[in-house]
Amino acid sequence: MKNTFLFLIAIFTVSIINSQNKQETLLQESIERGSEIYNDFCINCHMPNGEGVKNTFPPLAKSDYLIKNREASIRGIKYGQEGEIIVNGITYNNTMAPMGLSDDEIADVMNYITNNWGNKNSKIVTEEEVSKIKK
Repeated sequence: MKNTFLFLIAIFTVSIINSQNKQETLLQESIERGSEIYNDFCINCHMPNGEGVKNTFPPLAKSDYLIKNREASIRGIKYGQEGEIIVNGITYNNTMAPMGLSDDEIADVMNYITNNWGNKNSKIVTEEEVSKIKK
């Protein structure tokens, strides 16, 4: 009985580790794709280092807005954004046009920007999550 119990615990532990490794792999692959999308669509305004342009284009680097406003960040990429937002204590009031990205591309670029330049987000953004965001 004791051996069976230990065996079940071992299988459960291995399953958890395999699941975590799979999620980490999926996140890393998404981040790699997101890097390419960032370089194609975002780099001109938010700069190669994610620091943006002060008082014009908000930073993505060490961005409190990205982490605290996940849904709004996804919505901004998906549908564009205008009006005031506060990022790292600075008010930005500009317009970002919708980029015309698909839901999976938005998920990838979100995973890239929320895991670079001092940002850390272990909860992967998925295509399904993006698809549920409405204007």
